[in-house]
Order: sequence, then structure tokens, then C-alpha cells
Amino acid sequence: MGKAERTRQFIIQTAAPIFNEKGIAGTTIDDVLEATKMAKGGLYGHFDSKEEIAYTMVDFLLGKLSDKVILEVSKEKTAKGKLFAFMNVYKNPLASYIEGGCPILNFGVESDDTSPVIKKKVKNIIEGTKTMLTEIINTGIINKEFAETINADDFALKLFSMMEGGMMVSRVTNSNKPMNDLIRMLKKDLELHEIKT
Repeated sequence: MGKAERTRQFIIQTAAPIFNEKGIAGTTIDDVLEATKMAKGGLYGHFDSKEEIAYTMVDFLLGKLSDKVILEVSKEKTAKGKLFAFMNVYKNPLASYIEGGCPILNFGVESDDTSPVIKKKVKNIIEGTKTMLTEIINTGIINKEFAETINADDFALKLFSMMEGGMMVSRVTNSNKPMNDLIRMLKKDLELHEIKT
């Protein structure tokens, strides 16, 4: 990695938490300059516009979350273990893996009416995550971990949506309890479909 690419990566890693916490509309170029200790000309030597910076930050943060989910899920051998690992990524919303909370929730809400490009990026990760969860559940059915009574698409949607909703409720109420209660309920619900051997 050359110096220019290292500098670009430094800017991304330094500014991404600011965008995640303040939002795209709430983050100014001055915020980025202050955090990176760079001059405006130096910043724009690596990015053409604030819009490009914002898109890059969204890609970085969504990628970071996706990589974490894949890492944790891939450590498990069983479908149940993989689904529990997915839930556990979200178990501590007040000290989340990514500073500022879940970028899917943060950018999804903000971009809904303001940025079709960012909205599409968030939509793609939502659809990709739901597809991953559906495939895990279907594999569990094929491998006789889960009974065919579980609807993979429905459970995947419920699981993903409850994790995102739980993140919001926990952060607004300043308590991990709502998320932990949701995870407990979801695990219990999943176990109702488990084939006992």
C-alpha cells in the first residue's frame, strides 16, 4: 500500500465513526478536517466531494459490520450455532462493535428520503443478510436440525428486523436489556423448531 492509499485509509478509519454518530447531513467537512488534522486541499486530494466521502464512509462501515457478522457466523458448525452467533454480534448495543451503533439502522433511516445511492447500499446489505440467514435456516432444515415447521424466509426477516429494532430501542433507552430480552426470546423461538435427537 502506497502513501496515498495509507492516507486515504487513515481518513476513512478516522472519519467513519463521525459519520456513523452524526449522520451524513450532520457531519461537516470541518469535522473531518479536525479529526484527521488535515488541510482541505489534502482531504480533497483523496476525495472529489463530500458526497464521495459519504459514500466511502457508508461502504466502509457496512463492510466492517458485514465482515464481523461473517467472521462470527463462520466460526460455528451448526445452523443453530450460526444463528445464535449472528444474534450475539448485536447483544451489546451500548458498546457496539462499531462506534456510533449499527450503520444499517443509522444510514437506513437517514437515507430513506435523502440519498437514493446510500439507500440502495443499505438495501443491498439488508437483502444480503436476510439471504444469508435464510440459507442458514434452510441448511438447518436439510441437516435435520430444524423441523420443516420453520419458515426460513419469515424467521430470517423476523430475526434481522428484531435485531435492528432492538438496537434502536436499547440505544434510545440507554439499556442493553431490551436487546438481551429480544435475543432470549428469539433463541427460545428458534429452539421450538429444533429437532431433538
